[in-house]
Amino acid sequence: MTTISRAEGMLQADAAPIAADQGYTPRERVAIILSCMLGFALDLYDVLIMPFLMGSIQKSLNISLGQVASVTSLTLIGSVLGGALFGWAGDRIGRRQSLLLTLGVFAIGSIASAFAWDYASLAVLRFVTGVGLGGEWGAGMVLFNEAWNKERRGLGSAFIQGSAVIASAGASIVGVWATTSFSLEWGWRIALLTGGSPLLLMIFIRFFMPESKAWLQFDSQRRAGTAPVAARSTNTLVAMFGRDLIKVSVMSLLWMMGYMFCYYGVVVFMPTLLQRSLGTPPDIIRNISVVASFVGGLSYISMGLLNDKFGRRFGALVPALGWIVMVGGLYVYGHQAFAGSVLGFPMLWIYFAFVIGNSALGVVGTWLSELYPIEVRSTAVSVVYMAGRGVGSLAPVVVPMVAAAFGGQLAAGMLVVAPALLVFLAMTLMLPETRGRDLSVHAGARIRQQAI
Repeated sequence: MTTISRAEGMLQADAAPIAADQGYTPRERVAIILSCMLGFALDLYDVLIMPFLMGSIQKSLNISLGQVASVTSLTLIGSVLGGALFGWAGDRIGRRQSLLLTLGVFAIGSIASAFAWDYASLAVLRFVTGVGLGGEWGAGMVLFNEAWNKERRGLGSAFIQGSAVIASAGASIVGVWATTSFSLEWGWRIALLTGGSPLLLMIFIRFFMPESKAWLQFDSQRRAGTAPVAARSTNTLVAMFGRDLIKVSVMSLLWMMGYMFCYYGVVVFMPTLLQRSLGTPPDIIRNISVVASFVGGLSYISMGLLNDKFGRRFGALVPALGWIVMVGGLYVYGHQAFAGSVLGFPMLWIYFAFVIGNSALGVVGTWLSELYPIEVRSTAVSVVYMAGRGVGSLAPVVVPMVAAAFGGQLAAGMLVVAPALLVFLAMTLMLPETRGRDLSVHAGARIRQQAI
């Protein structure tokens, strides 16, 4: 029989009765989910508004389409660095403090990028914005999952990810409004200035959002020297690739990379495909985008309910079937121009299939949080998600290259996402099911064991 050390005995006595999602008032839970929803919406809004500004930026700064598309790629690459940096901060100084820091960098970078004067300045400032974007999702999502009832995490996470409808609708409305209501020089700048709104969210978080109680308990034990040996490493990035977590980390990375490449390979170019290639009027594009956003929102909520009932794998696999339909639709109808009838326009239904497939992201925050023990959770969730975005950042570069090889046919270029979709589906089937998993301090050993 293995002898339990005095420190380990104290840890078991102190931690075992405490569940990760206990001890929060209803007001604190509302503040947590609202902060996470708004944070994610503002994050995604800042990324999604760029496709609507690409034409104006290209003409205003006299740069090529490839250059302006690469700005989106640099933003996403910056988010990989931010994910590692602020993910580590979330594990070391707290989920809430990391969230405040990342929102500040994100807001300042977005405001500054509105005053870019050439390609180089825009690229650098959007990279800085991306660093801030990189930490927001992981810090907020981990805090939410540690605080929420484990039987309803899927639905709550879906609401957070479902705030993408606010981001998508807002980006299309503001992007079209700014570029058509102001001069060529000022339209895109005014649109980018709206990316500074996270400064207001920081005030709300500072006064109303609590820190994760599970992390506070873990931090207290770490400072007292009573945390498990496996949880004491300060290099959480190395720890997430340790012997007992490397398998799940590699699968998670491939899973997220497949999703993000497929997502950005379509979403960045959909407005351009509709307007330039298929001759769709701007107001029709706006209306399609807004309606599609609400279709996607309903899909997020539906999948959230179902993944709490049937499991995380179900919540990722079923909506991804919409992407299979989308790929097939692009292949068959991606060259059919708008003929005046919205309901008879194939791209309307292809767009709907795409946004339904996007709702597979609704399960990601919860599934990733449940795959990792508390001492590396923020780092792992942020790194996996943002590394996926980093690979997704290649899509805005690869798609135009493939399109050029097919005589400039953008729809053909967008079909390069098909292999990434297959990777996403394969990893969805291979990752371990985690529905209902405890995320408290004392659950770490079990999580590590089940990850092997």
